[in-house]
Amino acid sequence: MPLEQAAWAGPAVRAGAFPDWSRFARLADGTFDEDADPVRDMQPVINTLKAQNVSVIELDTILSNWITDDAFATHMGKVKSFVQLAHTAGIRVVMYYPSLEVISTGGENGPSFYKTDQGRSWVQLSPDGKPNVFYGSLVVWVDPGDESCWVSPNSPWRDFYLGRIKALAATGVDAIWPDVPIYFDGALSWCDASPWAASAFKADTGLDIPRKMDFTSLPFRRFVEWRHRNLLQWQLDIAAAGRSVNPDVLTFVETVSMDYQYATLVGLDGAYLRKAEGVSHVWEVDILGNYDGMRHSTASDWACLISMYKYARAAGGTKPAWAFSYGWKADDASLVMAELLAAGCNPYEVKSPFKNDTTDKAMRTRMYAFVAANQEKLYNAASSAVVGVYHSSASRDFVSHAEGTGMYVNTKSPAGVKDWWATGTAQESCVKQEWLGEFRGTVKSLVFAHIPFRTVPSPGLTADDLAGFRVLMLPNLQAVSDAEAAVLRGFVAGGGTVVITGPVPTGLDELGTVRGEYALADVLGFGKKDPLPDSRRNSFGSGTCWYVKDLLGRSYLGRTDRAVADRLLAPVRAAAPPAVTLTGDDRIHLELSRLGDDTIVQLVNFTCFGDSPAAFRTVPTTCTVGLPVPAGKRVLAATVSSPDGSSPAPQPVPWQVSGDSVSVTLTVAQYALLTVTTG
Repeated sequence: MPLEQAAWAGPAVRAGAFPDWSRFARLADGTFDEDADPVRDMQPVINTLKAQNVSVIELDTILSNWITDDAFATHMGKVKSFVQLAHTAGIRVVMYYPSLEVISTGGENGPSFYKTDQGRSWVQLSPDGKPNVFYGSLVVWVDPGDESCWVSPNSPWRDFYLGRIKALAATGVDAIWPDVPIYFDGALSWCDASPWAASAFKADTGLDIPRKMDFTSLPFRRFVEWRHRNLLQWQLDIAAAGRSVNPDVLTFVETVSMDYQYATLVGLDGAYLRKAEGVSHVWEVDILGNYDGMRHSTASDWACLISMYKYARAAGGTKPAWAFSYGWKADDASLVMAELLAAGCNPYEVKSPFKNDTTDKAMRTRMYAFVAANQEKLYNAASSAVVGVYHSSASRDFVSHAEGTGMYVNTKSPAGVKDWWATGTAQESCVKQEWLGEFRGTVKSLVFAHIPFRTVPSPGLTADDLAGFRVLMLPNLQAVSDAEAAVLRGFVAGGGTVVITGPVPTGLDELGTVRGEYALADVLGFGKKDPLPDSRRNSFGSGTCWYVKDLLGRSYLGRTDRAVADRLLAPVRAAAPPAVTLTGDDRIHLELSRLGDDTIVQLVNFTCFGDSPAAFRTVPTTCTVGLPVPAGKRVLAATVSSPDGSSPAPQPVPWQVSGDSVSVTLTVAQYALLTVTTG
């Protein structure tokens, strides 16, 4: 079917479609050499990881490399042996297999995939016809002298790879981990313009593929959006190939593009996969420095990390959201994992920048024991947040195009630290990105105000996605489809509150084309012919629209000014008074959820970070949490679980009841999970 129909044709995920082992997964990397003996070499790997409380092994062997069909078939026998041993030990196995990158060992000066007729024919091409191939040291995973060749998903590589996926599914692996389904931009930008891609683009849109980057051109903007859908179909085809052999095999796609601008550059928008069945994500959430982790973060950088994990959880829909938990030393690694857990993701703990080792064995063992002991509360509890932050893929793509991806705020690396996320140019900061800066700043304002919220991805938006929300933040929402606008209009008409910021509210369509009228002019209460107000409150149906022209979130992201945040959040507090209060430092991230009669409050302490980078340290802080007691109920118990101590078991803590509320005072080192039980 045409891609425009295929994008949302899949049914919503069925309850229980993802089994418990995947929803409660605690992941780590495992591998073996080609001459590995099952007893001598494979079993010790499994035993070591099991002792660290790992429940799922990501098996990464030789499949990144260019290998013959005979070598691949022989290797599948090795994989089958490993899987059998792991299953005997009660551990699941997911197999790593890059989907569009082929590495040729020694390929710079010797034989390589690109030097074959297939390689030269199947490679991704830039708009000016250059092949997307490079040799060693450009990225950490390609060794000097090796070749990295990026192939087109529309080429005959498609059938070749899907055939191998079927063979892999037959080994008994529990899941398949396709990596890097992207148009890699390390050597070239705006791939793929190969004849294979040009033909597919023409068939889908009737247009010739653009030959230069030009965001003022509608055909180029259509190409930008088409790449998202083209890679979506590639992922769906991989998952379908695996299930055609083994209906129970799952697919978890490694997705490096998060909430920031990188998705525009490489084509992979993770949220497009949100409602697809049988396939989810492993989110590669990068840190500030490959050889420093988050050790020299600012508080705003930390808010960016929170934003990425919250986006990962939301873009995964109802499915498990596996995610990288990078660290450099044990203490920064455990704090990063705390944020991952608070967001509701499953940890894949690794030492940066590679993924074949742990940051610290004792830390991983301790943290994973905590996850195992509290998995029901971490992954089965329902969020109590009634505030949503709308992540607009179209606005990300078409609103502003500054230098860099905007992954974090601080672009300057500390002295002596190499492989920083940015090259040091201030323009790379998300503060410089008009749409992203406003989105990230809105997230920061809610985190610092201790207001629980959920991220709301835009692709495939329906009214059901907004059920349970009372307030929806629409930061700098400019590019929006008619279908999206109808859903948002219905939310307000039905009694919801929206807060729209920015100078062109819904003034572009989903492809970035200027509209003759704002898509939500009726909701805003003004149109393009009217003077643009600095701010406005408009009643619409049973709900309310608040509009602010200034980019308050972006301002707050660059400078922590509470008066700016209060101006942005005043409509939120009025429409949805918080169901939880926290008296304590602003730099405590709070999440609120419910599981049966339990109210669960997760607290992550990042008080060591300020407006300027500083050396990492753990600073325990005391705070008081206040919760309403449901009518007709009384407090039966209050307990705190934490990975920071010697045991992950819940420990009773005192509480105080005053009127219809209960308060608990506790000290948080890095991470605490408070449970208040009523009955």
